[in-house]
Amino acid sequence: MIEVRIHGRGGQGAVVASKILAVSIFKEGKYVQSFPNFGVERRGAPVTAYTRIDDKAILLRCKIYNPDHVVILDPSLIEAINITEGLKEKGWVIINSDKEPSHFNSLIKKYRVATVDASGIALKNSLGSKANPIVNTAILGAFCKTTGLFRLTSLMEAVREEVPSAQERNVQAVEDAYHQVKY
Repeated sequence: MIEVRIHGRGGQGAVVASKILAVSIFKEGKYVQSFPNFGVERRGAPVTAYTRIDDKAILLRCKIYNPDHVVILDPSLIEAINITEGLKEKGWVIINSDKEPSHFNSLIKKYRVATVDASGIALKNSLGSKANPIVNTAILGAFCKTTGLFRLTSLMEAVREEVPSAQERNVQAVEDAYHQVKY
């Protein structure tokens, strides 16, 4: 089983990202499970979402404690919470950042780090506002490329099905991030 934990802030699309990731992988014949973990959060508060992937039915019904990979929609969360809690050694940490992976020196000692300027890509594709870009689809493009768990075409199909508006701009953000991720 492969487990993914997504960290974001309310309004960035972490929950939708988890669902799109699950749909993408389901399209490839795998079993998936996707669910959020939040209370009465407000816009900007930390939010966590989870996705499980397996070749057989997933019967586990608890949050993910030891993820294989972690996705960070807001780099300020790196200082605010323990984003690597339970992360397996050599797991991917995919960060929305315009910085090089080597900038995250404390992480690269134990994990594989990839970065992509998902905020810049979201703004270029008019996703969200300058103050609050919606980065979820872009970060999934980077996740697709770095992990190789599913095909880019499956992700683009899932975005077209699951994103409520601006589907083609979101698909373009996926493609941009897929080609611009650094690792």
